[in-house]
Amino acid sequence: VQLQASGGGLVQPGGSLRLSCAASGRAFSWYDMAWFRQDTGKEREFLAAISGSGLRTFHTDSVKDRFTVSRDNAKSMIFLQMNRLNPEDTAVYYCAASFTSGSLTDSNRYTFSGQGTLVTVSS
Repeated sequence: VQLQASGGGLVQPGGSLRLSCAASGRAFSWYDMAWFRQDTGKEREFLAAISGSGLRTFHTDSVKDRFTVSRDNAKSMIFLQMNRLNPEDTAVYYCAASFTSGSLTDSNRYTFSGQGTLVTVSS
């Protein structure tokens, strides 16, 4: 499965963005999917995950009140709606897929393919 994140850009503090991730390959609905981000000089941070069916989601404490993960299996895409952005949200955002069974909350399950999308929050 190849993944391509998009939708990043420059946004003012307090603004919103919706990121998209398009997947190629078959059986997209079989895979749990996740969003991560990585700022320069920092470790990659796990943000949110969604089950293959879309019925279960998980958001880390750092974003659960502002970010929402969703998916459209018919289009082989996942999304990350980001609200009330602040400068600390500036990072490259990546999507990832899991090809193994396990908990949505286990960040080690997810593998990455493709480039991320840069989000810059600044006035």
